[in-house]
Amino acid sequence: MKWIASAAFGLEGMTGRDLKRLGMQNVHVMDVGGASFEGSYYDAFRANLWLRTCDRIMREMARFEAKTYDDLFEGVKAIEWEKMLPEDARFPIRAKCVKSTLMSPSDVQKIVKRAMVERLKGAYGTDWFSETGALFQIDVSIRNDEVVVCVDASGDALSKRGYRTWNGEAPLRETLAAALVLQSGWHPKEAFYDPCCGTGTLLVEAAFIALNRAPGLTRTFAMESWPVVARNYEQIEAIRTEAKMKFEEGLKRPLRVAGSDINPEAIELAKRHIKQAGLAGRITLEVKDLRDVTRAGDPGVFVANPPYGERLDNKRAAHSIARQLGILHERHPEWSVCVFSGDMGFERAYGHYAQRRRRYYNGRIECEYHIFEPLTRGDKR
Repeated sequence: MKWIASAAFGLEGMTGRDLKRLGMQNVHVMDVGGASFEGSYYDAFRANLWLRTCDRIMREMARFEAKTYDDLFEGVKAIEWEKMLPEDARFPIRAKCVKSTLMSPSDVQKIVKRAMVERLKGAYGTDWFSETGALFQIDVSIRNDEVVVCVDASGDALSKRGYRTWNGEAPLRETLAAALVLQSGWHPKEAFYDPCCGTGTLLVEAAFIALNRAPGLTRTFAMESWPVVARNYEQIEAIRTEAKMKFEEGLKRPLRVAGSDINPEAIELAKRHIKQAGLAGRITLEVKDLRDVTRAGDPGVFVANPPYGERLDNKRAAHSIARQLGILHERHPEWSVCVFSGDMGFERAYGHYAQRRRRYYNGRIECEYHIFEPLTRGDKR
C-alpha cells in the first residue's frame, strides 16, 4: 500500500529521513506536502507512533486527473472502497483545491460523497448507510487538476502528543518544536537550555529525542478502529509495547535539559506538561530573567522561541529580547545559540550574523530559524 506522511512547508526532508530510519520502503520526499512511502498497516502505525515532524499519515487510494465533475465522480467511483470500508463506516469528506479547474471544495465534497455512496450501494446491495461505525476520514486534494484521494490514518493531527493540555500565549506546535531541536545540531550528551521556555514544548521534545520516546506513545490513532487493523490488534499492541520498552530503557540515560522563563505562570504550565509527558523530575525549570541566565560546565546549545513583534504586537520589546539573547551568547561564547523568530530584523538586534538559516511557518507567520555557532568560530559583527 502507498502512504503519504504529510508535513508542513520546510519539514518534508526531515519527515523523509525519519521514514528511512524506520525502514520504510520506496520513500520519496515530495516538493510540497511531505513524503510518500510503501508499507503495510503496521508500517503506517509505526509511522504514526514515531514520526516527530509529520502532521498526518494517510493511505493513498487513487491519483488521477480531473477537469470536470464527471471526471471526479468516475475516478472516485472506480476505487474499490468496499475492500476497506465496512457497511456501517463513517466517511466524511475533507477537500482542498489549489490552481485547478475544479476550485470549489464544497462541490468537490458533494461529488466525492455521491460517488462513494454509489460504489458502496452496488457492493453492499443497500440504499441506506447508517454511518455509525469506525471513522474513515476521506481527504481529497486537487492541485493543478491532479486529484489525490486518501484516507486519514491518524485522526487528530500528530502534533497532538497528549502532554500539552494548557497553552500559554502564542504556543509552538509540537512537530515544529521537534524540528527546531533536530536542526539545532544538539547532541543528547550535551546540555540543552531554553532561556525563554514558556510552557515547555521545546524542552519536552528535546527530552523525547534524547530518551528515545516515541512522540505518539500515549495516544491512539484513527486507524486502530478500522476493522482490517482491529482484527490483528495484538500486532499493534506489540509495536506499542516495544516503544514503551525503548522509552523505559531511555529513562536510564542522563538528561541535561533545562529551561527558564520570566513568567511564573508559564513555568507552572511547563511543570504540568513535563509531568504529563512522563518526565517529572528529569527537566530543570526556574523562574529567571533572560538577563540573569548563566550556565556553568561544558558548553551546549541554547534553543529559544522568544516573543517577536508579529506574534505579540510589540516589536520594541522583541528587539530588546533579541539583543539580550545576543548578550547571552557573548557571555557563553563556546555555546551554540538557535533562535526561531518572525522578526526580519532579528539579527541586527541580536548583534551577530547567523551561520545557518531555515525558513518555516509558525501558523501563518513566516519565520526564520537562526543558528549561531560558537563565537570562537562564528562571524562576529
